[in-house]
Amino acid sequence: MVRLQILKSAKTLLAIFALTMFSFSNMKAQRIAVCDINTVLESLPDYKQSQAELDKLASQWRSDIAQEYDKIKGMYNAYQAEQVLMSEEMRKEKEDEIMNAEKRVRELQKNKFGPEGALFKKRQDLVRPIQEKVYNAIEDFASQKGYDFIFDAASSTGIIFANPKYDKTDDIKRELGL
Repeated sequence: MVRLQILKSAKTLLAIFALTMFSFSNMKAQRIAVCDINTVLESLPDYKQSQAELDKLASQWRSDIAQEYDKIKGMYNAYQAEQVLMSEEMRKEKEDEIMNAEKRVRELQKNKFGPEGALFKKRQDLVRPIQEKVYNAIEDFASQKGYDFIFDAASSTGIIFANPKYDKTDDIKRELGL
């Protein structure tokens, strides 16, 4: 009876030892790398050319908007000088004209430089294909070299490549009953 218990204990101990060894053999350190995306992008001639084109376009638009604001300033100065000679109706008309001109310029500024403005769209057209090329190269590099995660050293964007086997989104959704 004692021998049977010792034998069962030995088998249990052996099973625990085997499981522990199996667990340790399956544990593999994840390989992590860092890449400075800005340095990579700025070394590409296509990116430099795109940036130069965007800078030139933005400079031209800023100049156009500044000219419009100068015109409005001239309108306002003329209004100030002639205001005492104007009737109440004429003053109101000139004030409305100046305010509408300011509104048009602010709208032009928003259309050119706003979050969904022309500069943003132009940047998407010119720069996004280059960025995608770089990200694809990073993904290929990570896959070939066995990296599980690659972080961007240049910004706070975080992970730029992660091995899909570490994505636990579906597991978390299941845990939430989704």
